[in-house]
Amino acid sequence: MADITHATDSAYRPEMDGPSHEATYRGFVTFVEIATGVVICWVLSLAVGGVREAWVSAIIGVVLGGVAGAIGALSPSIGWRAPAAVAFLLALMLAFY
Repeated sequence: MADITHATDSAYRPEMDGPSHEATYRGFVTFVEIATGVVICWVLSLAVGGVREAWVSAIIGVVLGGVAGAIGALSPSIGWRAPAAVAFLLALMLAFY
């Protein structure tokens, strides 16, 4: 049977430490944004290597994607934009290389 003795409002109770939960959630969302950008960079790098037969460029793209992810993680103001810039360059390479 459902417990109906607790309040159903969305406010945090004092023992729940609401600011800590919110900070953890923001950190998780930021991590997912950056990680998605890095994975997109890796996929585009593999596409450059496989489609254009440019494996050295693909390796450089993988390394740049990882470095951009680290920069985005260490600098919150940049965030997902660093891997997005590398992904944009890799997409240009795939299209015009």
